[in-house]
Amino acid sequence: MASVCMHCGKTLTYNEIGAHRKFINRGSTTFLCRNCLAKELDVPPELIDEKIEEFKRQGCTLFV
Repeated sequence: MASVCMHCGKTLTYNEIGAHRKFINRGSTTFLCRNCLAKELDVPPELIDEKIEEFKRQGCTLFV
């Protein structure tokens, strides 16, 4: 079963799940999509994308 955003119901990508785990709680079992996570953190969605790319370059295994 695919994971879905707990706020809007959007099907989540691997990186969206990784972002939630990185920014909210590594042990989470429910997740927010990029847009809902950005709202929760009060940042633009583009900043989430930038941070994902930064963490990927650093070798973080939460992202592909």
